Parts: sequence; C-alpha cells; structure tokens
Amino acid sequence: MPKPLVAIVGRPNVGKSTLFNRLIGEQRAVVDDTAGTTRDRLVAEAEWNGVTFDLVDTGGIEPLPRGEANADPLAVGSAQFVPQIRAQAEIAISEADAVLLLTEAISGPTAADHEVAGILRRHQQKRDGALRPPVLLGVNKTEGAGREHEIYEFYELGMGEPYPISALHGTGTGDLLDALVAALPAAAPEPEDTSVKIAIVGRPNVGKSSLLNRLLGEERAIVSDVPGTTRDALDTPLVFNGTPVTLIDTAGLRKRGHIDPGVESWSALRAYKAISRADVALVVVDATEPFTAQDAHIAGFVIDALKSVVVVVNKWDIIEKDEHTLVDYTRKLRTELNFLDYVPVIFVSAKTGQRADQVLPTALRVQAERLVRVPTADLNRLVRAAVDEHPPHAQGNRVLKISHAAQVRTDPPTFLFHVNDPELAHFTYKRYLENRLRAEYSFLGTPVRFSFRKKEKRE
Repeated sequence: MPKPLVAIVGRPNVGKSTLFNRLIGEQRAVVDDTAGTTRDRLVAEAEWNGVTFDLVDTGGIEPLPRGEANADPLAVGSAQFVPQIRAQAEIAISEADAVLLLTEAISGPTAADHEVAGILRRHQQKRDGALRPPVLLGVNKTEGAGREHEIYEFYELGMGEPYPISALHGTGTGDLLDALVAALPAAAPEPEDTSVKIAIVGRPNVGKSSLLNRLLGEERAIVSDVPGTTRDALDTPLVFNGTPVTLIDTAGLRKRGHIDPGVESWSALRAYKAISRADVALVVVDATEPFTAQDAHIAGFVIDALKSVVVVVNKWDIIEKDEHTLVDYTRKLRTELNFLDYVPVIFVSAKTGQRADQVLPTALRVQAERLVRVPTADLNRLVRAAVDEHPPHAQGNRVLKISHAAQVRTDPPTFLFHVNDPELAHFTYKRYLENRLRAEYSFLGTPVRFSFRKKEKRE
C-alpha cells in the first residue's frame, strides 16, 4: 500500500530544505555523489509516532534572472518568483496527501506567502467533511527572543493555526508533526490486484504517450472493460498473452517550454508515485537529445526504490547510424544514468512501431526474474566457489568469513549472509559476489539486495 505523500512548499529562503533534512532525520546532500549519477534528492521517507510517509522537498526555486544572483529576492519583488511558487503549489495540491506551507518569522507574511496560500486554499476540495489535502502552516526561524508575537501575523494567510518552529534547531517540529499525522487521511484497504504493474516513466516529451498508444494499439481488442478495474485515470488494465497487466502512464504533465525554471524537478513527482506502485519501470529516454539531469533523476528513483527496470530508447528511427552507434549509445547511457549491465535496453520507435513488440515481453520476463528463488544448497555452493576463486582481502589482520547464505525473500530478491563481522564486507566484494550470482541466475533487469549479519555463537 503506497505511503502518504507530504509536500513542503513555500517561497525561497524560508528553510524548506533545512526542514526536509530535519524531518527525515539526516543531513542529505542535494547532489548524490554516487559514481555516474547526479540528481536532486527530492523525496525521502519520514516517520513520526509510528506513521510513515514520503516527504517531498521543493527547494531549488531560482527567483532571479541570470546576473542578479546576489540580489535580495524580497527587494527584487515577488513578481519574479510567484509564478514558480504557483506552479509548485498547484502540483503539490494535486499530487500530495498533505501540504506543509512554510513561511518565516523574520520577514512576516509576504505577498508571495499570500499568493501560495490562496492557491492552496482555492484548490482544496471538501471530502468526508474535511478539506483535502490538508494544509498545515509552519512559521520557521522563530528561534531567539521577541519572536513570539510575530507568529500571530500569519493568521492573516487564512491557513489556520500557524506552528512556530526552528527547522535548524528542531524546536516546535514535534507539534507540527503531531498535527500533520493527525490530518493525514486514513489508509483505505485496496482491492487485491494481481496484475503485473508496469510504469512508463521519463521526462516530458520523450514519447511516453506515443509508446503507451503503440502498446495498447496492438492489443486494444483485449483491453479490460471490467467495471472498477481502472482506479486511476493514468492506469490502463489489459491482458497480454494471458497475463493481466496494468500500464501506469505518467505522460502529459506539461508541454515543452511551459514550465518555469526550478519546477522541472516536479515533473519527477508523478514518476516517483508511479514507480512506487510498479513492479517494473519502463524508463523512456529520447535518442535524439543528450541525457539530462532529469533523466538521471528519474533513473535514480527506480534504483533507490529497488524496482525492476527496462530502458526504452525511443525515436531510434531518427538517428543516423553506423556499426558503432548502438554500442556507443548503450555504453554512454549506462555510464551517465548509472544503469548496470543487468538492465535490458531496447531501441524502439513508438511512431513506426520498430521493436515496440519487444517491450511488454521483456517487461514480463524481467518481472518473472524478480520472483526467482535460489535454492539454499545451490546458493552456498556458488558462494563457496566464489570465495575459493577470489578470497576476500584482509583488513588489518582480519578477513571476512562467510559461514552460510540464504535467500530470505523475493520481490526484490534479497540474500542474507552470516559472517564473522559485517564491517569486513567491502562494497567491492559485495559487487563481486553479485556478479558471480548473476552469472548463474541473471535476475534480468532486477536489483538484488545483500544483507550481512554477524553469526551468533552457539551456546
């Protein structure tokens, strides 16, 4: 069951990213330094009083034109950044289960604060006797003497009780979180759905809608018409070669050139929600354009969520090719988007149908690999052979010793290793063991998880 999604919105410099880091409980950098991947950290899991939810940071709005980076945003005026905040607020109110509107006490309520509060208020809908999604008002930077009376000014925003907090020091955040989890809608039990859920994700204008239409066009006669099977306007149930499938489409978020700077990362929000519900993600990229940070951003969501993946390179019919084009493109894609060799890459044209008939069969094969279970005896035989061929390097006077291994779950495949000391399991040796495992069990397009636990001594 998907976790509730909570979005933090507000004008620049009110402390949204600081509050984001505070609520998720760690200082998370904006840029990931994992080799081959650079992406904004847009979403992370947070927990309060046993309630878990996904938190979205909308930091990174740049309100000023080039050449004015040193200007004071408040002095320049709200007109330059209100359109961006408005776009974020509208997306947040349409996609999130709750919204945290963050302001700050030092400047008091500004025109931009009033603008975004009005947008949130106008887009709320009354359901089950309450306004949805709920909006909570946080007033940041209240540390220091003499700020208590400044809080009352924020009632004029019409967003209810303002919660004074210090995102930097953490004061007041407990009261805000108490109100937040109380306002989150109760999770409704979802009907059992055994279909294979395949999300079509990618940045705008890479051809997701065209790919969806191509996939449905070939099998349109057997699209399911059972009442109630379409729970979301973006979901399309069908049956492919006897297998129930739900295609989760994320297309249509915006048109080219119709989004403000700083809001581009929000186009990944719908992709994130689709990925969290999916078994397999079709990551669509445009063969005619260079890879972008947005491509890496969406690819990072798939990797972080441990979902199975097929990379679909669209518009391949437009590319001028020679005997090296496909190999060179694949190598560059795997490097820049951090996809490893186990991820299948299909070069298609949604427009002409070239190789589009390979997409769903490959996705279903990848899903089947996600459910593979390795017998314990075979796994331990494989691990012993791997260790004999390439023993772990000593760290000081100590060496990693693996006494037993077992697969403890599928979806995704997860393996537990009982060892003398988990700290001795270097990431390079984990990668070596994974490569040896994939040599016999490919787990095509599917991530595998390794967990190392200290072996308990028998009494």
